[in-house]
Amino acid sequence: MRISLIVAILAALGAGTLNILQVRGKINTLISQRDDYHTNLTQTQSTLASTQKELATTKTDLAQTQQQLADAKSARKKAEDTAAAQTKIAADLSDKLAKVTQDRDAAQADLAAYKATGKSPDEVLKLVALIKQDSDTIAAINDEKAVLTRTVARLTNELAKYTGPDPTIKLPADLKGKVVVVDPKWDFVVLDIGDEQGVLENGELLVSRDGKLVAKVIVRTVEKGRCIANIMPGWKLGEVFEGDLVSPAHPAS
Repeated sequence: MRISLIVAILAALGAGTLNILQVRGKINTLISQRDDYHTNLTQTQSTLASTQKELATTKTDLAQTQQQLADAKSARKKAEDTAAAQTKIAADLSDKLAKVTQDRDAAQADLAAYKATGKSPDEVLKLVALIKQDSDTIAAINDEKAVLTRTVARLTNELAKYTGPDPTIKLPADLKGKVVVVDPKWDFVVLDIGDEQGVLENGELLVSRDGKLVAKVIVRTVEKGRCIANIMPGWKLGEVFEGDLVSPAHPAS
């Protein structure tokens, strides 16, 4: 029994020693793995810190690049605006130069024409005054002629009422007017044409709107720039309104 017990104790001690050795090996392995993990972690953290630093630098560079790009775009827009303004100024100057050149050429032509006359400045001024006087006289004569023409036409129509075979009053073919006042109670209208436009007493005018005949009127009173006319019985095809157009019923040929 004692021998068996000793053997058992020695076996147990051997087993314990073996277990201790195995555990120590595992512990050493774990310690080695821990140290490797710690080393890898340190390297990873260092790499991460370096990467973060590079990322921050890249962000800063990107922001600077974007700002530089914005500044470049702003500078280009400013340059384009300046170029457009300069182009417009150049175009305006070209137009002014062309106008000045044209005026200079005209002045030179006038000067050459003046020199060709052989007249002195006083003689030229007298000629200019004489030409203006003659022009004013011609204009006055033309005005008198127009008045006389209208008077002759009026007297001719007056005479025709009594002596002519056709009492119809002829009005200028290009006579155009407009109704400015309407009195529906008494069926008369006021037109914006008168003696100056060639309107004659008892002349007949057609009133139209949108190309359609509305009525026929006969002139009763003629003034310088307007006339009064009555709507002729049987010719009132619709209501006459202000703004309706009038034209000769019997235009002169």
